[in-house]
Amino acid sequence: MPIATPEVYNEMLDRAKAGKFAYPAINVTSTQTLHAALRGFAEAESDGIVQISTGGAEFLGGQYAKEMVTGSVALAEFAHIVAEKYPVTVALHTDHCPKDKLDGYVRPLLAVSEERVKAGGDPLFQSHMWDGSAETLADNLAIAQELLARAAAAKIILEVEITPTGGEEDGVSHEINDSLYTTVEDAIRTVEALGLGEKGRYLLAASFGNVHGVYKPGNVVLRPELLKELSDGVAAKYGKASPFDFVFHGGSGSTEQEIATALENGVVKMNLDTDTQYAFTRPVADHMFRNYDGVLKVDGEVGSKKTYDPRTWGKLAEASMAARVTEACANLRSTGTKIK
Repeated sequence: MPIATPEVYNEMLDRAKAGKFAYPAINVTSTQTLHAALRGFAEAESDGIVQISTGGAEFLGGQYAKEMVTGSVALAEFAHIVAEKYPVTVALHTDHCPKDKLDGYVRPLLAVSEERVKAGGDPLFQSHMWDGSAETLADNLAIAQELLARAAAAKIILEVEITPTGGEEDGVSHEINDSLYTTVEDAIRTVEALGLGEKGRYLLAASFGNVHGVYKPGNVVLRPELLKELSDGVAAKYGKASPFDFVFHGGSGSTEQEIATALENGVVKMNLDTDTQYAFTRPVADHMFRNYDGVLKVDGEVGSKKTYDPRTWGKLAEASMAARVTEACANLRSTGTKIK
């Protein structure tokens, strides 16, 4: 059961919350980066989450058609087969989907899973993300209500982002300013619209200064302690302790202390993309620079097939990215926690 069933995915999230650890959610854009993520989880003896953004899905769909649904479905089906060879359990997730791409991405994928469930099977993806951070909170939550109802019926968990994350992610961008902090009022309005689990389980990407992309230390002020304020504010009104399953977006470059504080305050999923992209590309660049006269036919020579064979540098890229995933498991305390 390497790809989690709905029941097992819920168990994974419950175990993470109770144990104060989180699963790395690794963005993938190819079968090779998928294998790198699976290998990293396996070497850490950690379960995990593999996710596909709209840009990743478009890339997977091929540059001729750039068809997001085709690309994401194809990789998900591939994952269901190859993950059987890895001794960990993995959930499949779709990352950031803004309003203008819902009809071309999340809604069709929900339909795919609805048909699978009607036929007595499990959904293709275990969770989907609705990124309404560019909308007003009222519009964001209205769409979230519709998507949550469909997701719950298809045994899928919905992830919602209720307030902006700074930086840029697949065309959705926000300035780095004071709006990057979710308020208790925002959290209460979310519960009023989506409930506390009775309408379907959801993951909450609250903002505590998070920024997507590359940034140097000191350029961003993260306040992971804010997550406790949100939980306590909702608990005080509704009487449910630790009401949210939080997601940490824009985690690349975070300090160990910031991550630790986030874990203590209810984060169960942390997205990694920037760091793993670099880990994948860095050894490829090194190989090309060191062997330019082998990968190129310089001055009329023939080069070296063994040097430019994609398998040669591809193996280096996979190993490097897998090592970064294993490091993320250690940082998020998920090492050695796989479901037996």
